[in-house]
Amino acid sequence: MTTKITVLYYLRKSKVNAHGQMPIYQRITINGKRFDVSSGHFIEEDKWSSEAGKMKGNSEEARMINGQLEMMRAIVYETEKKLFMNEVPITFESFKNEYQGKKERERMLIPIFEEHNRKIKELLGHDYAPGTLERYKTSLKHTKDFIYWKYNITDINIEKIDHAFIMEYEFYLRSVRKCANNSAVKYIKNFHKIINQCIANGWLQKDPFVNYKSKMKEVVREFLTEKEVEDIINKEFVSERLELVRDIFIFSCFTGLAYIDVQQLTTDNVALGIDGDKWIFKNRQKTDTASKIPLLPMAQQIITKYQNHPVCKNENRLLPILTNQKMNAYLKEIADVCGINKPLTFHIARHTFATTVTLSNGVPLETVSKMLGHTNLKTTQHYAKILDKKISEDMMILKSKFNQRNQTNEKRSS
Repeated sequence: MTTKITVLYYLRKSKVNAHGQMPIYQRITINGKRFDVSSGHFIEEDKWSSEAGKMKGNSEEARMINGQLEMMRAIVYETEKKLFMNEVPITFESFKNEYQGKKERERMLIPIFEEHNRKIKELLGHDYAPGTLERYKTSLKHTKDFIYWKYNITDINIEKIDHAFIMEYEFYLRSVRKCANNSAVKYIKNFHKIINQCIANGWLQKDPFVNYKSKMKEVVREFLTEKEVEDIINKEFVSERLELVRDIFIFSCFTGLAYIDVQQLTTDNVALGIDGDKWIFKNRQKTDTASKIPLLPMAQQIITKYQNHPVCKNENRLLPILTNQKMNAYLKEIADVCGINKPLTFHIARHTFATTVTLSNGVPLETVSKMLGHTNLKTTQHYAKILDKKISEDMMILKSKFNQRNQTNEKRSS
């Protein structure tokens, strides 16, 4: 946008002094906004030309005052030139501060980032999950470390953040921090949110991310096969703790619920669905989207098994789940004793529900997406891509159709 700056001079008649003289003021207008500056001179009204915006005549006083008014006008255009040469966007505020010799308060990156994280912390359990806060805390640490690594300083003015800064930050994450592609992209994405807030607040005039491009690499999601699920179900455990972990893991395999959602389940989350059978009704902690899941027999058996467990009765929980850290530690033991050569974690249960339990058995993608509480069907499609068994079955149907067609044609020709 072209900045329009105009300058005029006038007498301020409301400020007549004891000698009947009025002060001469300079009025500077920038894109419709204006501010006035006193010239420091007083004259009688009849000596002033409103049309010319200067003192009448050619007296020594007139030449002196008019000369100083022209110098003030020149300073206006020098200020405009200075801002332009320094690549500072010319706005009403930036011009006024420069003209009056005032320095705008520097806005530093780290306090802005810390304030963002503080607000997330205040909204935990409402708008944000604990994992979100941890991710932004890690992003803040990486940002601090990068600034010190690159510039040997502890903070930076947000106006210094440009395309080169972002590219160097990404390089730092990939090289020094040894982040994988998707991790690096996520940290940069978190940083981008902070920059977007600065732009929205009017603290930054240019978006340093304009020419930045990054792409997440598709990750193959690990899941259990039908045989592996059966091996875990049928395994006899001497340890009650391993049996408990196994049962809750299998419950997630047949409901698709993430750890935090299983942990939050109470008996109130189980109710009769549209078909008259029991369903789980639960808003996902991560996205706050509704999950409505009909209870399969295996999941119902596990609920019944633990309904009288002390933790369930005393703490109003549906299942006596352990901490996520302990669950994953015991799941590694279960994988070993069951001969499963996969990095077994609780989240694999959710992937197993999406693939082995539902999609592989012909449940439509849209239905699976709804039960998983996905906000985007593309998220669910990642599971469908890795199902070789489903591809094989679909192609077998196609082959069968071609064979039937060929047989019909052969009969007709004979």
